[in-house]
Parts: sequence; structure tokens; C-alpha cells
Amino acid sequence: MTLAEVADLAAAIRGEIAKAVVGQAAIVDHLLIALMARGHVLLEGPPGTAKTFLAQCFAASLGLDYGRIQFTPDLMPGDILGSNLFNFQTSTFTLTRGPIFRDLLLADEINRTPPKTQAALLEAMQERQVTLDGTGHPLPEHFMVVATQNPIESQGVYPLPEAQLDRFLFKLSVPYPSHDEERAIVTRYAQNRGLPDPAELGVSAVVDPARLAAATTAVAGVTLSEPVADYVVRLMRATRESRDLSLGASPRAAVLLAGAARSRAALDGRDYVLPDDVKALAAGVLRHRLALSPSAEIEGRQVEDLVATLLANTEAPR
Repeated sequence: MTLAEVADLAAAIRGEIAKAVVGQAAIVDHLLIALMARGHVLLEGPPGTAKTFLAQCFAASLGLDYGRIQFTPDLMPGDILGSNLFNFQTSTFTLTRGPIFRDLLLADEINRTPPKTQAALLEAMQERQVTLDGTGHPLPEHFMVVATQNPIESQGVYPLPEAQLDRFLFKLSVPYPSHDEERAIVTRYAQNRGLPDPAELGVSAVVDPARLAAATTAVAGVTLSEPVADYVVRLMRATRESRDLSLGASPRAAVLLAGAARSRAALDGRDYVLPDDVKALAAGVLRHRLALSPSAEIEGRQVEDLVATLLANTEAPR
């Protein structure tokens, strides 16, 4: 598949999602980039901003096998991964696969379950396999986790550990719609009851697994020049040297940012990465990987503002 065809495919996917979801174009673009970069996405936003519905429509437009887990305080790791159950009739153990064995897994309200259960996703997200009773079971080729969490609640939630946050390529803030977008939402869905069905709204798959694999393979043909790679490294090192940050970005973050920039270039039909690709994705990659220093917290600084300052102070190649 050529990069021009990749760009056309991305446009078709955006068009299918737009049949059901009003606005959220930037979130959709980041989901596409994460898909091509084989990454995972954490969506953070207040209730009622279509986080779950967006994930459903995204999976429907790609023809992916979609599964959802509603995270609760009493959820156990076996409820996600599955287990080997003993069959008394055959005197053998039978593998019962959990809902994690999907192409696209929606981990809804992931911060409502304790760290023990959250950790069940670590191996799957990093190595794309699940180990049960010492045996590894591979996950689907296009396995992707889209997790959601509510940022305004503090009771009955468990903050995600740093190791798990680092497994997400992007952490995206889902905003409220604009006035015109919200009016369009009310006009379109005021008569509906319950969650709308993407299929009933005309969302259909515009790609099959073979074409999706070809598109992700085409991303490998995008050139990351030495000056742009050096720019990524200098930006990551600047986060570790900032007095306003107690924790900077790791080399893994640099690798993920470079890979995401290549995917963004491919979705635009380009075979080379621009510094603008890095700048556009830096906040989403770094938002959950940086920790403010105590003085910066007292001053009320925001991570996004510090990332913008670092981008402004780090010279980009021309």
C-alpha cells in the first residue's frame, strides 16, 4: 500500500466516524496514529463526552473485533484474562478466554479497579500476549487498548501506577463540544434512548485486516531524518533537566514519540517526518509521563504549559 492510499484510508475512516460522532476530530486523529503506531490510548474527560461511543465507532469503522470491560472495585485479573477450567467430563483443563482477547479493548473507567487488576493489562499492552498457568497466549495482531477515566472524581478510584501509564502511547483530554457541535448533538440524538448503535447510524467497516496490516507496514517506509531524531532526543532530555519537573521523559517516550510522528506523516501521505509532527504529538505523549516538582505544584503550573515552554525553548531543525 502506498502512503497516498494510507492517507485516503484515514480519510475514509474519519468519514465513517463522523456519521455518528459530532466533533472530536483531534481525538480521532490521535486514535488513528496510535493504531498505525501499534500503541494504546488513555482518554480522560468528564462523563457524557462520548468517550465510549467514540471507541465503538472507531472499532466499527475498522471492522475490528470489539470488546468492553467495565472496571469496578471487585473486578479480578481472571475476569479480564480468563483462566483454565477443569472439565470433569474429559478430565482436562479447558482455556476460557477473557474479554481481553479482542482486536480493540475498551477499558471503561479503568481507574475504578485496584492496582492488582489494573496490572493484568501490563503484559498484554507491552508484549501483546497473556500468560496463563505458565503458557503464553498471543493476542490479535491489531490488539489495541482504549481506556477511559473520569478526572473529576476522587472517591472510589485508584490512580494508575506509573508503570501502567507508561504503556499508553497517548493520554488525551476529551473536551466538551463547542456550542455549534453541542446543538448538532442535541438535534441528532434528542429522540434516542440509550447508547446509539454505530451500525444503525450508518457506520460500516471501510478496511479489512489485510489492508489494515498493509497500512501499518507502509508506515515503516517513512523516513525519520537524523536532525528530527536529534530534535526528539533533545526535547526528551530537556524534560529531565527542567527544574519544574521532578520526573522527566524516558528513552521509551522518545522512541514512542518518534514512532507516532512517523505514523502522523504517513496518514498525511508523506514519506518523511517534519518537526511539526513531533510538536503536534508531544503533549499527548508526555502529558502522563511527566511529574511536576513540588514548587511547580504550589505555583499551580500545568504539565501542558511546561511542555509548550519546552517546545518553544528547544530549537527545531529547519
